[in-house]
Amino acid sequence: MKNPSIRFLVRSAMIAALYVALTLVSAMFGLSSGAVQVRLAEALCVLPVFTTAAIPGVTVGCFIANLLTGGTVWDLTLGVFATLAGAFAAWLLRRWKYLASVPTILSNMLLIPWVLILAGFIPSGAASYGITALTVGLGEVIACGVLGTVLIRYLDKHPKTVRKLFG
Repeated sequence: MKNPSIRFLVRSAMIAALYVALTLVSAMFGLSSGAVQVRLAEALCVLPVFTTAAIPGVTVGCFIANLLTGGTVWDLTLGVFATLAGAFAAWLLRRWKYLASVPTILSNMLLIPWVLILAGFIPSGAASYGITALTVGLGEVIACGVLGTVLIRYLDKHPKTVRKLFG
């Protein structure tokens, strides 16, 4: 493909499809949503370190995954925004790639409890918010922090793969 716009679109679509597939794997184990979640797809939120195509890729992937897993309007807005914010901030941190997971962890830790409160899945209140922020944050540390760092390390050690995948 010689057209950079088409290449960007294809890369974004591939990342979105991978995000959806990994979310559906998490959903099979009851881990894709709720107060306790380890959404494996969140590891992909570090990919903006390697390609800007990952920003729309993980964002669209999150939107589609939330639709397919029965997400509420709050999942489709605030939840997707948390992923977008984390991915964009990861791109901003591309010089310090091993910090790329931090924005996604924080954005989900801060916003997903609101999603769950507004959707009526957990009671409102400071205690509910705080406990849910901790459980969501822990899941994000596992999915994005640990698995995302493993992904970065793998891609760092395989620059040919990075060039093939991301140009």
